[in-house]
Amino acid sequence: MPARDNHLPRPSPTADNMDENEDEAFVWGQIKAEARRDADSEPALASYLYSTILSHSSLARSLSFHLGNKLCSSTLLSTLLYDLFLNTFSSDPSILSAAVADLRAARCRDPACISFSHCLLNYKGFLAIQTHRVAHKLWLENRKPLALSLQSRIADVFAVDIHPGARIGKGVLLDHATGVVIGETAVVGNNVSLLHHVTLGGTGKAGGDRHPKLGDGVLIGAGATILGNVKIGEGAKIGAGSVVLIDVPAWTTAVGNPARLVGGKEKPKLHEDVPGESMDHTSFISQLPEYII
Repeated sequence: MPARDNHLPRPSPTADNMDENEDEAFVWGQIKAEARRDADSEPALASYLYSTILSHSSLARSLSFHLGNKLCSSTLLSTLLYDLFLNTFSSDPSILSAAVADLRAARCRDPACISFSHCLLNYKGFLAIQTHRVAHKLWLENRKPLALSLQSRIADVFAVDIHPGARIGKGVLLDHATGVVIGETAVVGNNVSLLHHVTLGGTGKAGGDRHPKLGDGVLIGAGATILGNVKIGEGAKIGAGSVVLIDVPAWTTAVGNPARLVGGKEKPKLHEDVPGESMDHTSFISQLPEYII
């Protein structure tokens, strides 16, 4: 992973010492300040930045407008989608607080993310997850045709296929995102990072609970495939290109096709050592021989 550019300003204060409303207000203030700066420095983007960010009074309205324009079609109008997203964000504040956590995840974990506004406008993994959360709420309300329509639009526009039944936590990063597939009964915990072409799939056409369950702080490398109702424990790491058909214990690394367990350790004390947050793809969690299978 490239070294982080230490000259870039990092988001501060942290969400740990703020309540959700304060954190949302802080991030939204940062987004508007960044948009004003970018509009001043790049006049070609001024109209776009005004209509998408600067003309709106809240993150919920800006995000609803942006998603509506991204996902609309000749028969699924942007105004209809705007109302749908805004009503959902307004009725369930947890969805918007999860979006703020996702913005922070991208800003802190991805050295290519130069600002919160860059993530909001351009990160298709972020936009796909926010749309999925609305689709998931519709799914739970038994509005399944509309939920499935949103799934289809996510796949068409963002090249990400997440079934509306899947449960996804907050602080989730889909890095690059292209080709990510998440099945109906999959569960993704908090502070998880998935690279492109990751599949959380089933093993056949059987119904029921048939997809992977990812604990908090998990890191899944590019092109990894995890199949079946298997558990990937908290803080586990799956190497790029691996095919996982077995449970992976917490704080353990799995690599290969078929995947084997190659390392484990006690739960770290620092967030920097959590794979889903550190984004450390190149080292095993440890080299303890008792974990090598």
